[in-house]
Amino acid sequence: MKNKPFFSVKKRTLLAIAGCVWLIAGINVIRLGILSYKKLSTVSELSVLLTVCVFIVFAAMFFKMSMKHNKRIHAYREAYRPVWHFFDLKSYIIMAIMMGGGIWLRNSELLPDFFIAVFYTGLGAALACAGILFGILYGTFPKTGDQN
Repeated sequence: MKNKPFFSVKKRTLLAIAGCVWLIAGINVIRLGILSYKKLSTVSELSVLLTVCVFIVFAAMFFKMSMKHNKRIHAYREAYRPVWHFFDLKSYIIMAIMMGGGIWLRNSELLPDFFIAVFYTGLGAALACAGILFGILYGTFPKTGDQN
């Protein structure tokens, strides 16, 4: 534990941090989708099917991205990395754009509650699953040697 940089954690811990961030984000986005579903007069089979489709599309994308981050974190040579290295710069930019765009879309009321309900519930579920995947990757990360 000598020469551990300030605000640094073990590489393995970066995966746990990513898992927590994604899981919390996913739960919050699902919550917004469910609140929009509650505004609808009825929940149709079509809305549920579309929610599942949104989930499948984003889950595939987030799975690929999670594995990319896992590989990047494994490739770090140092045993300790700054806590914010659970993402790379490109991912932080994408996250900021998605959050800003989502907040703006909801507040602009340009889209109907049906869209927000379907899209946010599917997207949130995919985000939460990515968080769970990061947790699994954390659990399977080698605990010995310089991999800690």
